Amino acid sequence: MTERQAIIETGWNFDNSYAGLPKVFFSNLNPSPVPSPRLIILNHSLSESLGLKVQTLQSKEGIDVFSGNQIPEGALPLAQAYAGHQFGHFTMLGDGRALLLGEQITPLGKRVDIQLKGSGRTPYSRGGDGRASLGPMLREYIISEAMNALGIPTTRSLAVVTTGESVIRETHLPGAILTRVAASHLRVGTFQYAAKWGTVDELQALADYTLKRHFPEVEAGENRYLSLLQEVIKAQAELIAKWQLVGFIHGVMNTDNMTISGETIDYGPCAFMDAYDPATVFSSIDHQGRYAYGNQPKIAGWNLARFAETLLPLLHNDQEQAVKIAEDEISNFSKLYHHNWLKGMRGKLGIINEEQQDEALIDGLLSIMKEYNADYTNTFRALTFDTMEDTSLFKSAEFSQWQQLWQSRLSRQQEPKVSSHRLMLTSNPAIIPRNHRVEEALEAAVQEGDLSVMDRLLEVLKSPYAHSQQQVEYCQLPPTSTRPYRTFCGT
Repeated sequence: MTERQAIIETGWNFDNSYAGLPKVFFSNLNPSPVPSPRLIILNHSLSESLGLKVQTLQSKEGIDVFSGNQIPEGALPLAQAYAGHQFGHFTMLGDGRALLLGEQITPLGKRVDIQLKGSGRTPYSRGGDGRASLGPMLREYIISEAMNALGIPTTRSLAVVTTGESVIRETHLPGAILTRVAASHLRVGTFQYAAKWGTVDELQALADYTLKRHFPEVEAGENRYLSLLQEVIKAQAELIAKWQLVGFIHGVMNTDNMTISGETIDYGPCAFMDAYDPATVFSSIDHQGRYAYGNQPKIAGWNLARFAETLLPLLHNDQEQAVKIAEDEISNFSKLYHHNWLKGMRGKLGIINEEQQDEALIDGLLSIMKEYNADYTNTFRALTFDTMEDTSLFKSAEFSQWQQLWQSRLSRQQEPKVSSHRLMLTSNPAIIPRNHRVEEALEAAVQEGDLSVMDRLLEVLKSPYAHSQQQVEYCQLPPTSTRPYRTFCGT
């Protein structure tokens, strides 16, 4: 079998609809070759769902595709142009170290982007080397797959390969390339780029493409661009609520890191909260706490306002009327988010119906959790199984009073207690990718070449709502430390 035949038989089924947009939105180029690629991890279940043959992906031909050394039949590599507000400051951006190979059409007819991250310099590299190191790429693999298992919309990770080259950050690190799968890589920043540097016709082409790709059911509406804004607001209101419900902190909620599809993207300095505190920040570069856990809903609304601004020429011919339409829609985000969050929190407490006092009950628990430095995930896990552990929270008088109110609330439901328990089981994960466990896995993989620690972690993270005995050790908190946990962008 020739190399070309092997690549074809892998199952690649590319289309390139994004390349049909005006040329201002991308630059065509091939990945930069690497000397000696090696497959570190391959996502078997994702491969199969994409219609790809695992055995061939693990061969030299498959690894050559993941490393950028070989372009699959039908692919048309390109770097996407976009802009963004980074920590509130607007700037020109773009794929500085990533290339979109094309769009895989799956056996079920779904269209998804296949992107190589760390594939070399592009016209948008802004002085960077266009490469990535192994640790951050494995981190994205772990967290994105954990998010998917938690039921949170996210980009996925198909594979990670090392390149045989070192990348220089603070020191020499092993180079790596991540193959990322996404509904698309359209971002709020893509629309900001079009509004700033494109024509109205180019902006309209982008909006029409987005509607056709992500929201075809509303494409023929009376004001399809208003529908586009509404759908993106709705998707983000659902996404951010899901983040908050599991204690996920993105770390860099810049507008270029907010997808139009409503998927979580770009796992740089992200992490999951241990002790509940709305002010929790992990990112080493977020000195002011702009993207703290408690600020995420507000920042999402701010980002969506920037998206709405880009659509003004399409919303109405009259500027003043267009602004009014946009403002009315943006004002709905906080209501939609709050509705989703409140529904999710009711689920975490086993509350099936609705009462006006529910929010006060929820806020009361969160306030006590903050006061006693209680672990977010384990607290709800303990409530689910009515196993109040020997912690300062559960021994406090405040919690006893709250618990009586909670039990009284549950007693007012017509549904049996077992229904509340089932709801809590599906609303409260047993495990999350604890920061110390992720670091443990990355250290073993990068420094010792031992992938077994990561493999075990990924296995238990596959079923976060299983509440199995196998998961118990991964529920344990990290050792006490005087140093706050910090995460880094890893660029």
